Amino acid sequence: MNRLTKGEIAFKIMAYVLVIVFALFCIFPLLYAVANAFSSLDAFNSGTITFFPKEFSTDAFMSIVGNRTFWASYTNTLFLTIYGTAFSMLISIFAAYALSRRNLPGRNKLSFMIVFTMWFSAGLVPNYKNYQMLGVNSLWMFVIAFGAQAFNIMLLRNAFDNVPHEIEEASRVDGANDFKILTSVYLPMSKSTIATVTLFYALNRWNGFYWAERLLQGKNQPLQAFLQKFLETALGEDNITTTFHPQSASYAAILLAIIPIVVIYPYLQKYFAAGASLGGVKE
Repeated sequence: MNRLTKGEIAFKIMAYVLVIVFALFCIFPLLYAVANAFSSLDAFNSGTITFFPKEFSTDAFMSIVGNRTFWASYTNTLFLTIYGTAFSMLISIFAAYALSRRNLPGRNKLSFMIVFTMWFSAGLVPNYKNYQMLGVNSLWMFVIAFGAQAFNIMLLRNAFDNVPHEIEEASRVDGANDFKILTSVYLPMSKSTIATVTLFYALNRWNGFYWAERLLQGKNQPLQAFLQKFLETALGEDNITTTFHPQSASYAAILLAIIPIVVIYPYLQKYFAAGASLGGVKE
């Protein structure tokens, strides 16, 4: 076993210290939000809340739990995330598989056209007008209009390109068609990249604010648009007559909003580094 040099030991210590410090900076806002969400009005006004709740109170949290508008927007975002991610993955996988076919006519030109959209965009105003003309004002239309992203398609295509061609040839000899090869060869051998792209789409759908706020109104309002309006109301509140501060309710709403991502992310995170590197490098 090789012993580490003094320089390597110093580097490892420094790296661990920096990672721990960075982790503490990341977790502090979460602890601060939890502490404020479960603190009383007097404790919030005192300005002494740090990592732990003071004068523990669930009033702010329960006010959000009982808010029907919050749960309606929550349901809308769940719809956009679940169906939007599934639809986007379906399009991206089929597009990536087609582009990975070496005998596809115009393969390089099609790839260039997709990549070109990553470099140049028509801009916000033309895009907004196009979405209006297409009638993107409902949840289903929003799912379809924002179906796929060029970066994710190319990430999957590169992952499929790295699958040994000999395995596909052996499958064809056994009588497998393209759909069977895709589902039995390419998808199982690209699980890391598929999990990574799924995470990208899910985060994008869940955290999507700008276009969702512009195109979806009323009963179709998503969670992020609700939170933005709710936070503006809380920050502008002057007369406090309840047992909790309006900003405590906003912290409670934020905590409830991040639960699905906090639950799902650890399961997909282990694939993230391998999937991004595998799909991002083409041999």
